[in-house]
Amino acid sequence: MRPAGLVNDQPLWSGSCHCGAIRVALRTALRCADLQPRACDCSFCVQHGAAWVSDPAGSLALECSDRTALHPYRQGSGQALFLWCGRCGVLLAAMHEDGTRQYGAVNARCLDRYGELGAAQVVSPQRLSADEKVRRWARIWTPVTRIG
Repeated sequence: MRPAGLVNDQPLWSGSCHCGAIRVALRTALRCADLQPRACDCSFCVQHGAAWVSDPAGSLALECSDRTALHPYRQGSGQALFLWCGRCGVLLAAMHEDGTRQYGAVNARCLDRYGELGAAQVVSPQRLSADEKVRRWARIWTPVTRIG
């Protein structure tokens, strides 16, 4: 199934939660070697085993076979919205909305081709101020084209 909202010619990295109720699609022109997962060292990401990938020049879409499966959760400073499957418990994406713009990152471990990516690099965004986090997300996260 190809999620709607992705119309460009960039290569597709797709995946899903464990039960398949939520599909993710990341379009990026980045080579596999340049799409390095970032493992946040905050307790939330560590407990979920999350390693994030994004491309500010790409696009990100999430599609649900049952919209009730998609659960949002805010933690930390409350600025990022974490999206997880309420059926199987898999953490799929993190998002931030800035006015009319939504951008996010995908948990690389949800991607079908995760094994092609390099080892995750540990990052510490928890050391940033709330404003620094938002500026960082705007710089490195992917525009979200669809959730639904």
